[in-house]
Amino acid sequence: MPRLRPRRPRRHLTALTAALSLPLGLLAAGAGAGTAQAAAVQCSVDYKTNDWGSGFTAELTLTNRGTAALNGWTLTYSYAGDQKLTNGWNGVWSQSGKNVTVTNAGWNGTVAAGAAVTAGGQFTYSGANAAPTNFAVNGTSCTGAHQPPVAVLTSPAAGAVYAAGDAVPLAATAAAADGATVDKVEFYSDTTLLGTDTTAPFTHSAAGLAAGAHSLYAKAYDSQGASAESAPVGITVAAGPALVATPGQLAVRQGGTGTFDLKLSTAPASNVTVTVARTSGNTGLTASPASLTFTPANWNTAQKVTVTAAATGTGVAVFTATAPGHAKAEIQATQLAADSTYDARFLDLYGKITNPANGYFSPEGIPYHSVETLIVEAPDHGHETTSEAYSYLIWLQAMYGKISGDWTKFNGAWDTMEKFMIPTHADQPTNSTYNASKPATYAPEWDLPSQYPAKLDSGVTSGSDPIAAELKSAYGTDDIYGMHWIQDVDNVYGFGNEPGKCSAGPTATGPSYINTFQRGPQESVWETVTHPTCDNFSYGGKNGYLDLFTGDSSYAKQWKYTNAPDADARAVQAAYWADLWAKEQGKGSQVSATVGKAAKMGDYLRYAMFDKYFKKVGNCVGPTACPAGTGKDSSHYLMSWYYAWGGAVDTSAGWSWRIGSSHAHGGYQNPLAAYALSEYAPLKPKSATGQADWATSLDRQLEFYRWLQSSEGAIAGGATNSWQGRYATPPAGTPTFHGMYYDEKPVYHDPASNQWFGFQAWSMERVAEYYQQTGDTAAKTVLDKWVSWALSKTTINPDGTFRIPSTLQWSGAPDTWNAANPGANTGLHVTVADYTNDVGVAAAYAKTLTYYAAKSGHAEAKRVAKALLDGMWDHHQDPLGIAVEETRADYNRFDDPVYVPSGWTGVMPNGDAVNNTSTFASIRSFYQDDPAWPKIEAYLAGGAAPVFTYHRFWAQADIALAMGSYAELLE
Repeated sequence: MPRLRPRRPRRHLTALTAALSLPLGLLAAGAGAGTAQAAAVQCSVDYKTNDWGSGFTAELTLTNRGTAALNGWTLTYSYAGDQKLTNGWNGVWSQSGKNVTVTNAGWNGTVAAGAAVTAGGQFTYSGANAAPTNFAVNGTSCTGAHQPPVAVLTSPAAGAVYAAGDAVPLAATAAAADGATVDKVEFYSDTTLLGTDTTAPFTHSAAGLAAGAHSLYAKAYDSQGASAESAPVGITVAAGPALVATPGQLAVRQGGTGTFDLKLSTAPASNVTVTVARTSGNTGLTASPASLTFTPANWNTAQKVTVTAAATGTGVAVFTATAPGHAKAEIQATQLAADSTYDARFLDLYGKITNPANGYFSPEGIPYHSVETLIVEAPDHGHETTSEAYSYLIWLQAMYGKISGDWTKFNGAWDTMEKFMIPTHADQPTNSTYNASKPATYAPEWDLPSQYPAKLDSGVTSGSDPIAAELKSAYGTDDIYGMHWIQDVDNVYGFGNEPGKCSAGPTATGPSYINTFQRGPQESVWETVTHPTCDNFSYGGKNGYLDLFTGDSSYAKQWKYTNAPDADARAVQAAYWADLWAKEQGKGSQVSATVGKAAKMGDYLRYAMFDKYFKKVGNCVGPTACPAGTGKDSSHYLMSWYYAWGGAVDTSAGWSWRIGSSHAHGGYQNPLAAYALSEYAPLKPKSATGQADWATSLDRQLEFYRWLQSSEGAIAGGATNSWQGRYATPPAGTPTFHGMYYDEKPVYHDPASNQWFGFQAWSMERVAEYYQQTGDTAAKTVLDKWVSWALSKTTINPDGTFRIPSTLQWSGAPDTWNAANPGANTGLHVTVADYTNDVGVAAAYAKTLTYYAAKSGHAEAKRVAKALLDGMWDHHQDPLGIAVEETRADYNRFDDPVYVPSGWTGVMPNGDAVNNTSTFASIRSFYQDDPAWPKIEAYLAGGAAPVFTYHRFWAQADIALAMGSYAELLE
C-alpha cells in the first residue's frame, strides 16, 4: 500500500518523535500463536477442483475456526470412486486405497486461530468424480462452522448508464447454507442503504440516485444471523439523457477488429439518430457504421460498432457518439501490435481501474487506498489515500502514455497529486522562519505507546541543515515540495483539513490531511489515535492532540507533515520512464514540464538522507555525546523511513522545524530513482549539490543491498544511526554499515517491518529496472542471488495457480560492512514462514523477474514471470480487476485498547470520546455504519475470521504495470 512517518512538535523549535506506518500491502497483525490439542480442533475444509475428464487438481483450504492455533496438522478424507493421487504440494500427500492423508509441510504447520492454509494435489480417475465430504483434522471431524449466505446482484449490469430521475432496477439472488433461510436482502450504493426486500425474488427500484458514479451491491442476511455482500457493480447516473458506450476502452490489434456497444440511457419520445465519428488521434483506426437509429422500442437494446485497425501503426483514437438532446459518449480505441497480448491485458485492466463507476477514485479524481471502505492495514479506512497511491497513479498513466501515445493523463495525474497531496503555501505558512542551524528540538523515541508523551529536550544539540539554503536559492521559496503521506479523502473523520485551508481552520468537507502513527515501534495501526496535520485545537483535548505525543510546558496551534520517501522516489521513477517513452514517440516536449517537477521533488527528497536531528552519522551514541553534524556528515545517503516538517499556524509566531530520519529500511531504497536524479539530464536537480548527493546515494544504496543480503539471498531489515530512536547504546557486537547499526526490524515491530515479502519484491524490482537500464554489475550481483532464492520458494501449480512467499523470519546478522571485501553473511539467514497468492505482491515480483530476465537472459525468471501473470489473469479476474479472498484474523483487534494517559480526555470530530478506556473501534464509531461491519461483529462475538476480497489501488496498478512491462520487454 505502502507504509512511514513522525511526530509532533510544540512551540519554537519543535521535534517529532519517530513516525511510523505499515506497508500498504502488509496486514496490520495476525493472531497470536497458541497450543491446541486434538480434541479442541474446530475447523472447516473447502474443497475445489479443476477437472478435465480423466484427471483433476484438488485445492483444499483448511480454516482453523477455533480460538487457539493448530501446531501441526494432518488432514484426512476419502474418495468414493477410483481417484488416484499423482502428486501434491504445500503438504506431504499419501494415499491408501480410497483414503487420502495430507500432513503439513515444515513451513505451514502452524495455523493461527481464524487463519487458513491451502494444499493441492493432482489425481487421475475414470467414471464419476464425486467430491469427498468426510474431512477430519488431527482425528477430529471438520463439520465446519455455519457458512454465510451467498448474494449475487443480478441487476443492473456492470457499466450501465441511467439518466437522472429514472429508477435504477435492482435485483439479487440469495441462498442460505446449513438449513438456514434468507431473511432479507439489502441494496446499497457505496455505504448508503437504498432499500430492503424480505421475500424472493429480491428487488428494489432505486429512485433519486444523484448524477455520478455509483458502486452498488446486495447484502443478504440469513436466519442464523450471518450475512454476506455480493460483488459490487459499478454504474453511472447521467445528468440527463445520455448515450451509453460499453466498453469505454478498446484494444484492437493491427489488422484486426474490435467492437463496442451503443444504446440510450433512457427511453426517447421518438426516434434518435446517433452519429459515430473519430474525433481525434490515430487515423489507422476506423469505425462503422457511422450512423445508428434507436426507437422508443429498442432504445435499451445495444447496437454494435466495429473498430477496424490498419495492418501497420499503433496509437490511440477517440471515437465520439453524438445525438441531439443526449450527452455524448467517448470511446478510446488503441491500436496495438499484432502479437501484443499483454498490452491488451494492460488496457483491459486500465479500463476497469479508470472506470468511474468501479469506485477506485473520488469525485476529485483522487485514488482511494481501496474500493472497499472497511479495511485496516496502514491506512485505517479504505477511502483514505496515501502518497503511494498517487505515485502508482502517475506510473500507471506513464505506461498508458507509452502504449497509447496519449500523455495528457500522465500530466494530469501529476497535477492531481500536486494539487491535493503536496501542501500549499497556505498549508505550511511559516517556513520562512526556519532556522537551518537549529532545525528542531529533540524528543526521544520510546519503545511503547504508554511511555508517551515524549518530553522535548532543548538541551540536546541538533546539527545544521546543509540543504535548506540551496533549495531556497534554486526554487525561490521556503516551502517544501514533497507529498504528505496520508489523506482522508472523503473526510470520514471530519477533521476538514482541506488542502490550502490550514490557516483558515477546519471546514465541513474534504479531502483532509491526517496523520496516525506517532508513538514508537510497538504502536500498530490498532493502537493509533488519528489526528489532523493542521491542529487548531478544534478537536481532541485542550491542546488538540499534541500532548498525546510530545511533552511540553505549553502548546501552540501548528501544522506538520510527514513524507514517505519511497512514494516520492516512485513518482520520480515513473517520470523517468515517461520521459524515455515519450521521447521514443517523438513527444518528449509533451511531458518535459512534468519531468521538471519530478526533478524538483527529487531535490527535496534528499531530506530523507539525513539523521533525524542532523547529527553526525556513524557510531552515534548518546543524545548529548553524539556530535551535531556540519555540512553533509549528517547524511547517510540512504532512503530513510520519512522526513517531516512543521511550524506555527500563527504567522506572527515565528517558528518552524524540519527533521530527517535516522532509520533506513532495505525495502525503501530506489536505485533507479537515484540513477535518474544523478545521471539522466532531464531529471538532474537544480540545486548546487543535488546531483552529487544522488550519485553518492546510488553507490550507497547498492552497497546497502549487498550488506543486507542474507546467505540465502533475501534482503534483511536495515540500519539506524539512532539506536532505539534515542541514540541509545546498541548491544555489543552489533554489525555496522558506514557506522550505522544493523537493525533487524527498523521502525516498527507490530508486525515486524522485515517480515513482508512485498518489501522484497518492491525493492528488488527497482534494482532490476536499474540493472536493465545500465547493466551495472553491482546490481546484477545482488539480483543473481536474490532471484535464485525467490524462484526456489515459488510454486507454479499444474493448473496455473501459484504460491509465493508471504511472511519471512530472520536469524543472525550481517558482517560489518567492508566495501573492499564484502562479507558473505554466512551468519544471516531467512526462512519462509508461510506462502500466499497475493496478486499485488505477485505483480511486483513478476516485474522484478521481467526486468532481470530482459537484461540477463535468465530463462527460468522469464518463465515464472509469465506464469505469475497468466495465473492471476486466468484465475483471479472479477468485474473490478484482479483480486483474491483474504481471511483477516487480525480483525479481532478492533477491540484493542488505545493508550491514552489517565486524566486525558477529548473528543473526535463526530463526538467519539477519547480517554483511557478508548479502543480502536470506540474512536472510530463510523465503522458501525459500514455495510461490512456485521462481519466484524460476528467475529468479535466468537465467530470465524471474516473473509474479504479487496481491490487496493496500488495492487491493481501494479498488476497492470506488470502486464505492460512484460509486453515491452519479453513478449
